[in-house]
Amino acid sequence: MSEVLVLIDALEGKVTKPSLELLTIARRIGEPSAVVFGAADTGVLAEYGAEKIYTFDDAAYSEYLVAPKADGVTQLVKEKSPAAVLVPSTTEGKEVAARVALRTESGLITDAVDVTVDGGTITTTQSVFAGNFTVAAQVTKGTPIIAVKPNSAAPEQASGAGAVEAVSAEVAEVSKTAKITSNKPKETSGRPELTEAAIVVSGGRGTGGDFSDVEALADALGAAVGASRAAVDSGWYPHTFQVGQTGKTVSPQLYIANGISGAIQHRAGMQTSKTIVAVNKDDEAPIFELVDFGVVGDLKQVLPQATEEIKKRKG
Repeated sequence: MSEVLVLIDALEGKVTKPSLELLTIARRIGEPSAVVFGAADTGVLAEYGAEKIYTFDDAAYSEYLVAPKADGVTQLVKEKSPAAVLVPSTTEGKEVAARVALRTESGLITDAVDVTVDGGTITTTQSVFAGNFTVAAQVTKGTPIIAVKPNSAAPEQASGAGAVEAVSAEVAEVSKTAKITSNKPKETSGRPELTEAAIVVSGGRGTGGDFSDVEALADALGAAVGASRAAVDSGWYPHTFQVGQTGKTVSPQLYIANGISGAIQHRAGMQTSKTIVAVNKDDEAPIFELVDFGVVGDLKQVLPQATEEIKKRKG
């Protein structure tokens, strides 16, 4: 089977869930090979199917932005001629993917929500034009470079050889122009990262600025909290939690929209969610055109009841 390179995202050595999803997807195409810059738990990578683990340990990968990593992945693509390269659909991941595609004269597909293979031909599925169309796409030149959205597959364990191979790449001087001068750890809320969460509970204008019921439901479900643009623009919730075309795009297994009308700007950021539930007082709100389950009611009455029932069932 052909090798499939998977760019691994790790925080302080802990491999992120989207990276494990990519290893699972890679097994559909060929033999997964993890590509690691810095530290990552190699044991976990092997548990999720990595046959090889290429490790890059040059200080340049942590001292400079993105470009040195693109140098490393580009070298591997040229040396290994993989069947495909899968990267997380993050800001950094997509920039690495774009640079690698350009340098290897390969086709690039971003924000894929599914990847399949038939007779050796790799096909991706994308949700485009604010989610109004679903597109099947294939790369016709070079190595398919594919950025995949989080929650596009359930991580599945499958023991791999996990053979670690230390590699190095020449980092071009032009790749050292954007230097990291300082960094600050992200403040944690104890909730999952918004773009990676399996469940997202969002609030909008209907909260009136009080997100306590939204947060309580999220905590009961072990979910991330999101917000509409209206809520963010009103100063009710930080911009980093905005879901929408000008915010973050999420694709969880379950999305619960509370007091959100369903403007196209918001729908563009969440309508690839697997199951969508909406709570809104207005039975003609556009969000109801999109949902799998809708509740017409005041979120301040509905959410506390739902939270209480969830806590009871959890024991």
